[in-house]
Amino acid sequence: TTGPASDSDSSPTVESVEDNPDGGCHIYRNGYYGSSIDVVEGILEVNIIQMTSIQMTESQAENSLVDFVVTCQGSLPTDVCTVVSDPTCQVSKSMVCDPIVVTDECLLTIRRAFEEPGTYCINITLGDDTSQALASALISVNGGEST
Repeated sequence: TTGPASDSDSSPTVESVEDNPDGGCHIYRNGYYGSSIDVVEGILEVNIIQMTSIQMTESQAENSLVDFVVTCQGSLPTDVCTVVSDPTCQVSKSMVCDPIVVTDECLLTIRRAFEEPGTYCINITLGDDTSQALASALISVNGGEST
């Protein structure tokens, strides 16, 4: 319950009651509660601006590599997660998270490997201690080449 304090201060008093199931006792707590709120900007937007297939020699062709160039607005991210899913973006096939260091402008290249040709849904999430932002794209990987 709340009510004015007994002294001249008009701040509300907070009283809480807890039941003790063993002895049936009640604990009463009286006091003042204060809080502050810090508003942070956070990561506002993420965009995949380019997807480039990395050409590999035949001896390296076990996986197809794709570079994703990503930009963001707002605060600078400290980690990136990439989720590779089926073309409907419903069934996750893999997830990779890495810490990153972005010092000035939010422009980074993320390299990911694809084990077999096909069409995939890519979700790239940039995050920091207070926020996350996501960008998605469909990519077609054809044995070392992507579109």
